[in-house]
Amino acid sequence: VRWEGVDEKVARVVAEANLDHAPDRRRVREAFKEAQLGIDHCLFKAQYAGVKTKESYVRNSRGIEIFSKSWLPENSRIKALVCFCHGYGDTCTFFFEGIAKKIASAGYGVFALDYPGFGLSEGLHGYIPSFDALVDDVIEHFSKIKANPEYKGIPSFLFGQSMGGAVALKIHFKQPDAWDGAILVAPMCKIAEDVVPSWPVQQILICIAKILPREKLVPQKDLAELAFKDLKKREQTSYNIIAYKDKPRLRTALEMLRTTQEIESRLEEVSLPLIILHGEADLVTDPSVSKALYEKASSSDKKLCLYKDAYHSLLEGEPDETIFSVLDDIISWLNAHCTTSTAS
Repeated sequence: VRWEGVDEKVARVVAEANLDHAPDRRRVREAFKEAQLGIDHCLFKAQYAGVKTKESYVRNSRGIEIFSKSWLPENSRIKALVCFCHGYGDTCTFFFEGIAKKIASAGYGVFALDYPGFGLSEGLHGYIPSFDALVDDVIEHFSKIKANPEYKGIPSFLFGQSMGGAVALKIHFKQPDAWDGAILVAPMCKIAEDVVPSWPVQQILICIAKILPREKLVPQKDLAELAFKDLKKREQTSYNIIAYKDKPRLRTALEMLRTTQEIESRLEEVSLPLIILHGEADLVTDPSVSKALYEKASSSDKKLCLYKDAYHSLLEGEPDETIFSVLDDIISWLNAHCTTSTAS
């Protein structure tokens, strides 16, 4: 891969890194950080004054060192906490930087973490031995933030994108009364049929996974090609150097499949205020299941926003005007629900 504006020394650091392990992922991200923030993408070009950021590493109760980041408005009281769950293979340190700054500049405290095995957190890259354990790790992290006396009485919202939408819904199932609402962008309630291996292949993979759970054997199409509509932005995904881009590991793929099947069977249990945003041309997660979630959720307060001809990566891979339209829809919904939460 050739990166514009990246010198050979930095490119060599990336080429020689073994991203299976967190120390190399951290070293590569540090070397590449300035190049990432300098790319010609609307999320990075937009300037937001008065946002302070903080990065942390904390060892959780399972002994895993978790990377987290926060974006807070500097000169105003925080209206609400927005707790972000990232997508499969991703990190909260690349495109989400621009998304978080935009939301923080509107008066929200934005908090995110990299799951174990993803981004800058410890763990074998791209490996999810148990989706439920991952969800428990996220609950533990966000519960500590919400317990901070500084944030007492402030509404809190889940924000899940793609696989993070599944994480957010699982958090809600485990904590049905703990959150004031959820924002779900192209949520992984069902993986699109074109992306899932055929039934006979699935059965073979299930058998192999019992012996070789960490192996990268699951066939996969080019997700950037499927997810990013704008060609230039699709090319810029190469700058997300600590994203997991290999074939899915066997156990990971089976855990994701099992999770989506569980969520699809429990849509009626979704009871919190909800906004679902999905591209109608999404080929990665199935927009018809977002429609089913909207129809079946027991929430009395729910909204579905469908974007004509838009692909999976609504907040990163669409034309600039679509990206900012989706962000405006999210912020407008938060503004309306902060007023409601404060009043109640």
